[in-house]
Order: sequence, then structure tokens, then C-alpha cells
Amino acid sequence: MSTAAAPVRSGAVLADLLPAVRHRYAVDAALVLGGAALTGIAAQIAVPVPGSPVPVTGQTFAALLIGTALGARRGFLSLALYALVGMAGMPWFAESTSGWAMPSLGYVFGMLLAATVVGALARRGGDRSVPRTAGTMILGSAIIYAIGVPYLALSTGMSLSAAVAAGLTPFLIGDALKAALAMGALPAAWKILGRRG
Repeated sequence: MSTAAAPVRSGAVLADLLPAVRHRYAVDAALVLGGAALTGIAAQIAVPVPGSPVPVTGQTFAALLIGTALGARRGFLSLALYALVGMAGMPWFAESTSGWAMPSLGYVFGMLLAATVVGALARRGGDRSVPRTAGTMILGSAIIYAIGVPYLALSTGMSLSAAVAAGLTPFLIGDALKAALAMGALPAAWKILGRRG
């Protein structure tokens, strides 16, 4: 088993820089399981929002980081596993919920698509500089809301404007803070790993 770090190359995501090993499929499976578990843990960091059935959580931040760090395929598989296991009854959606009948389930579907898109962008360098990371995180967040807000409206009978007021507006400041964290963390990780590679 080799422990040499993979060289930093174009088209790579952070997970590709893990030491080369013989059983790459086992590593990929561990990354997918770890990504799903991290999302489930981050979902438990939840703050209720008055007047909204959707809490502020760490789950969206985790989903976007997983997508950028693991790439589109592994990011998709992580979030698909998270969604399927949660819908099957594992209480690891926000506030220890699970199942199909939740007004916030659309956000989970949005995270699945967003992780895939930001993972594809990360392969094109979308997480290697502050401006690119900002664009990647903004697009990922927009995808989550583009699916989550209409789903919220349909599942609760709210008008679209009421769903925007309850399921988008209260979260914008928190999302800006999460994006700022990512804008600092991801390019810094590339600089550190680039020096080692």
C-alpha cells in the first residue's frame, strides 16, 4: 500500500488527493458513507425559525462541502444515501425527523442535485479561489432553494410568495455566512495540499 500523496492536478477534487491505495472502491465507499453520515450529523445542528416549518441547519453547508470535496459522483451518492436512508426511517433529517411526509423534504432533494452540480464545478476549479468558491456556493444554494421552496409550497398549501417568505428569506444571512466559511476553507485546503503534493 502506497502512502504517497497524489499530485495536485487539473480535474481533481480534494478527495482525489488522498493517499493512493490498492482498494480505491473501498475508499470511495467509505467517503460516500462518511458524506452521508456527516450530512446527518450536521442536520442535527438545527435552530427553529418562527413562522417556518423549516429550521436553520448545518445540513446544507455539509451537502455543499461534500459535493465540492468528493466530486459530482461521490457527492451525488452520499446525498442519495442520506436521502434514501432518511426516507426509510433513519431519524437524521433536520431535528431528528425522517420519512416522506415532511414539508422540508424538497430541500433534501435540492441538496442532492446541488452536491452533484458543485462537485462538477469543483472538478473545473470551482473551489480553488475565493471568487470561484463564492460562485459555486451561491449556485449550489440557489439549486437547493429552487427545489425546496416550491416543494414547501406544494406540501403545505402555501402560496409561492408565502413559501419564499417562510422557506427562503429567513435563511439568506445564514447562507451568506456559510458561503464565507467555504470561501475561506476550500481555497486554503487547496493551498495547503498543493504545497504537499
